[in-house]
Amino acid sequence: MIVTTLAQVAWDQLAHSASIPAYAELINVPFAPEPKEINTDGVLTFLATKITPILLAVLGVIFLSRAGKGEMSRVLTSSAIAIVGLAFIAGAATLFFVGESLVSLLFK
Repeated sequence: MIVTTLAQVAWDQLAHSASIPAYAELINVPFAPEPKEINTDGVLTFLATKITPILLAVLGVIFLSRAGKGEMSRVLTSSAIAIVGLAFIAGAATLFFVGESLVSLLFK
């Protein structure tokens, strides 16, 4: 007897929750706002003004500490690798700024 009463109450609750007015509340829920645009100029400025000098300072400290220990071959090798890396970064920055004009020149 108790089981049938509980089953009937559960069935009534299920039928009530599945009714259209219950779903009407879900339909009226506003969607999440569209994502905001990322300020890429700000990110580039932050990286160029804050992160790059710190990394260059760390490289300088490493080079000076190795030179103080007399490991000149390692200092020269690391310096050459750092200079090649900076050349790649400079080339990428150049292409970033003049890439559009190069593409328009090549594909008229």
